[in-house]
Amino acid sequence: MSFVPSSFLGQLPNVSRASADAAPFGIVQVDDAGTIQLYNKWESDMAGVPVASAEGRNFFTQVAPCTNNRLVFGKFKDGVAAGSLDAEFNYTFTYKMKPTNVTIRLFRHAPSRTNWVLVGKRAA
Repeated sequence: MSFVPSSFLGQLPNVSRASADAAPFGIVQVDDAGTIQLYNKWESDMAGVPVASAEGRNFFTQVAPCTNNRLVFGKFKDGVAAGSLDAEFNYTFTYKMKPTNVTIRLFRHAPSRTNWVLVGKRAA
């Protein structure tokens, strides 16, 4: 079972900053190249990266370079190219923090052509 309620996925294109910041998991909206459009408070607190420092930068290469690999960025690029992306997998963040076990969900909302990196904490 996903940490992201399925009802929430349909709301993503219209999620307000207040709603995103109230979510109990990380919400990062990125464009097709991976540039961050929205970076919520949960993700900012977990990663130790201020929202103002993250938005406008590339998630995969500048903010979370530990995801610049085939498993994460590769899967993202393949999904964007195909116009369809919905993948969830366990991962360990290691950049600028002690190793942190998470579940990542890469999701493309096809009607709005928006891309999302959703992050939930998981037990070790």
